[in-house]
Amino acid sequence: MENRSPRCAEIHRVTGETDIYVALNLDGTGKADIHTGIGFFDHMLDAFARHGFFDLTVKVKGDLEVDGHHTIEDTGIVLGQAIAKALGDKKGIRRYGSCVLPMDETLVLCGLDLCGRSYYQSNVTYTVERIGAFETEMFDEFFLAVANNAMMNLHIRKLDGTNNHHIAEASFKAFTKALDEAVSYDPRITDVLSTKGSL
Repeated sequence: MENRSPRCAEIHRVTGETDIYVALNLDGTGKADIHTGIGFFDHMLDAFARHGFFDLTVKVKGDLEVDGHHTIEDTGIVLGQAIAKALGDKKGIRRYGSCVLPMDETLVLCGLDLCGRSYYQSNVTYTVERIGAFETEMFDEFFLAVANNAMMNLHIRKLDGTNNHHIAEASFKAFTKALDEAVSYDPRITDVLSTKGSL
């Protein structure tokens, strides 16, 4: 396979509610520099970088005096945009990715398709309103924003689990490992993996 340039993207998005900068290298080593103002969210994004071998910088100034909604959802928007931009024409990538990830008593499945059509479905629920300062209803908002802006088909299923921290972390890590697989190159794929000829 020919040498390929690293797939990188930088996006800076400013609204009346958030100021977000994201830099992403899909061909990185797992380096992370994360500052969202929400500790558990930082932890999840750090895991995203580390376990996907993505280099990720996230700097967020959000209206946390209101709540975490805008910070979390808008970060999902910008991260999704960065994934789409870094992927470029998607030539040579596997396109599909999946992972069944265990974390103690928890087992989470994630499957995704970088098909250019957005869809999100999850059966994951939580028995607490917050994990740290992270409102648990925002997990769906985050993943929906990523899926819509990366133009991916994303499914996350909880197969087992009772500990809310484990369920949340396993969901993020399963997503990360599935994305790492989907964006990876396959030497057998010389164009895009589609009967239509485009993704």
